[in-house]
Amino acid sequence: MQIALTLVGPEADQVQAALGRLPQALAAAKARVKEPRPLGPGAVDLAVEAEDLAAVRAAALAAVEGLAVDLCAQAWNGRRKKLLVADMDSTIINVECLDELADFAGKKAEVSAITERAMRGELEFEGALRERVAMLKGLPVADLQLAYDQRVRLNPGARTFVRTMAAHGARCWLVSGGFTFFTSRVAAAAGFHADRANTLGEAAGALDGTVGEPILGREAKLAALKEQAAAGGLDLAETLAIGDGANDLAMIGAAGLGVAYRAKPIVAAEADAKVDHADLTALLYFQGYAAADFVTD
Repeated sequence: MQIALTLVGPEADQVQAALGRLPQALAAAKARVKEPRPLGPGAVDLAVEAEDLAAVRAAALAAVEGLAVDLCAQAWNGRRKKLLVADMDSTIINVECLDELADFAGKKAEVSAITERAMRGELEFEGALRERVAMLKGLPVADLQLAYDQRVRLNPGARTFVRTMAAHGARCWLVSGGFTFFTSRVAAAAGFHADRANTLGEAAGALDGTVGEPILGREAKLAALKEQAAAGGLDLAETLAIGDGANDLAMIGAAGLGVAYRAKPIVAAEADAKVDHADLTALLYFQGYAAADFVTD
């Protein structure tokens, strides 16, 4: 089979060092490597002929260990995906919005500790969300806009990543265990077609400490991926999912390409690929886009 092996890194010399290590490692995996094809600064594609994708991936990962390089090994055919489902907090944006709201309420340390455990899979997501939202009771609704304006930023490459996929015909959904107040704004800023998230209860201009039911968590994210694939007449092999926490595991596991972004260990261990060093445009390179294809305006 023909395998696409893509290397991406913020430093070109690290990518070159990885290229130097790969031939011997891949030969041991009984793989034949063609000449590398540059995709952009710090991004290279290799066409690999091999019978065992898992063996190629394992050999390549071992070869680049210790280098600031992200890689993706996948079947060459069908690598350009037609549906993107992305997590928001700490994936498309730089923060966990709930933690930032807790900071406005003077409870960030307590809430962040619960968030960390939930994202590592140590706590059931729905219960942890209810517990954290209850701690925000009485927070003025106006503080949500302040939190967005002062704290929320798109992660590097996010807008280019989403807008490029959309420009090439992919449907792009932002599906979050966070809140619609933030997803609606982030979706517009990044270029998503639609968003889905939880809702915060309000009363008399303040949060009332409740979250709308049913809660959008791990299984709801998976359901959204399947629902949108079906709506577009797509096989799951034609989808891409990206996230960083335990509540993203199901959709990452089901997608044709599941990617862990700066992720918790439990997620990184299960994903098809992980991005620990490059920015979010790495996911475009993984799909075979060249920098010349990027939508950057």
